[in-house]
Amino acid sequence: MDNNSSEKNTPISKNYQENVDYINKELGIPDCFDAILREMSIGGKKVAIYSINGMVDTHVASYILDALIDLERSDLIVNALDKLVKGRIVNLQVTEVETMDKVFYFVLSGPMAIFVEGQEKAIIVDLRTYPSRQPQEPDIERVTRGSRDGFVETLVMNTALIRRRLRDPKLRMKLVQVGGRSKTDVCISYIEDITNPEMVKKIQEDLQAIKIDGIPMAEKSVEEFILGSKFWNPYPRVRYTERPDVAAIHLLEGHVIIIVDTSPSVIMAPATFWSHLQHAEEYRQEPIVGAYLRWIRFAGIFAALFLLPLWLGAALNPQLLPEGLRFIGVSKPAKIGLFPQVVLAEFGVDLLRMAAVHTPAPLATALGLIAAFMLGDIAVKVGMFSPEVILYVAVATVATFATPSFELGLANRLARLFIIVLTGLFNFWGFLVGMVLVLFLLWRTRSFGVPYLWPLLPFNLKAMGTVLVRSPVPIKNTRPSILKPQDPIRQPEGRNK
Repeated sequence: MDNNSSEKNTPISKNYQENVDYINKELGIPDCFDAILREMSIGGKKVAIYSINGMVDTHVASYILDALIDLERSDLIVNALDKLVKGRIVNLQVTEVETMDKVFYFVLSGPMAIFVEGQEKAIIVDLRTYPSRQPQEPDIERVTRGSRDGFVETLVMNTALIRRRLRDPKLRMKLVQVGGRSKTDVCISYIEDITNPEMVKKIQEDLQAIKIDGIPMAEKSVEEFILGSKFWNPYPRVRYTERPDVAAIHLLEGHVIIIVDTSPSVIMAPATFWSHLQHAEEYRQEPIVGAYLRWIRFAGIFAALFLLPLWLGAALNPQLLPEGLRFIGVSKPAKIGLFPQVVLAEFGVDLLRMAAVHTPAPLATALGLIAAFMLGDIAVKVGMFSPEVILYVAVATVATFATPSFELGLANRLARLFIIVLTGLFNFWGFLVGMVLVLFLLWRTRSFGVPYLWPLLPFNLKAMGTVLVRSPVPIKNTRPSILKPQDPIRQPEGRNK
């Protein structure tokens, strides 16, 4: 909690009116239209009920009110709260709290708070119902065959989607509140007898150490706090997913899942470079098909990083190419230099991508026609761009979109632009230096202490085999050793044939 929060640790008073005046002032009642106060007299005692409009199930709330109205005065003379909690509200989750900070947290999260005259505690009845959409397949993690549900913006529904797949009593869901004002719920999910407890402890301590007023940007803000934001390193050090099945398999491997309320994307930590290259589609097909798809994806990512700057270096130095490869150069020079053409084309593709995001769906086709004919075709005809530049930029762009992780694709775009600049300035030497610097950056990157290039650096032959080839599930007997799982064995060797 934020130390500047005015309600921190304020005890609930026996004086009914004092409690009501305090809460009305803090919540801005009656000026705040969605903060609801219902006062009534039950059994000769004053009762105040607080809730937030739109976050409470009104049908269940009516049932609670009917149960309270039937109480007699004798029911509230002794142990009033026990009579209410144990005798009347029996089908719902009920909690008693003694401080105002807890009252505000629960009321603003959705439950209903009940104050009874003369009592130093408040009753919290969980009637919350959040505006939310139904689980549906994530747009950027589609599969041709498989489950079509995906995480939504409601934390409780997301945890239920994971529980549905992992009915393990050792599956833990720890709740932490982040933000002095937003008090956003953040859930740390892990399997107790698999996950490295030191990693869980470190993540929980980092979350509890966050001191900020709120995290409206949800999971990205949490990531920057627990890992630290390094503006010079674009590579993602955690992996995001909106698929419950992907989150479940990472839990079984020994990862920690961080779920932030209001976000459909969950954080899977730690992550390596190779974990960003795997996709659920590979495991929905036969192993040989999955291995083929993985190799095509590897080739695409290599092309996204190195093909365009490599071609630029070759086109700037055609005399260095063998006779049989000189066709890859520029057949007809444009009116501007080759290096500026490539840079302008890269910026143009990013501009079109951002325009596509903000373009209404009915106009998306028109945007595509403008991009293809007016910007591409006409730019070549008037001599601004060489056709070869358009070709190789298009290939690099398509290869970028073949990356399963959107964050890794953006990082590779920046790395490619960096190598292009060095190649344009220093030819092939610039290309070699840029490639080495990118690889050095990847080698230096860590995710919660895990080397980013593992199992390539440091090298682990068995683990590297599982990276290069999508192996059949019946022979995947162990969990990744770099995670230091408490139980490294997934299944006994030789049991499944």
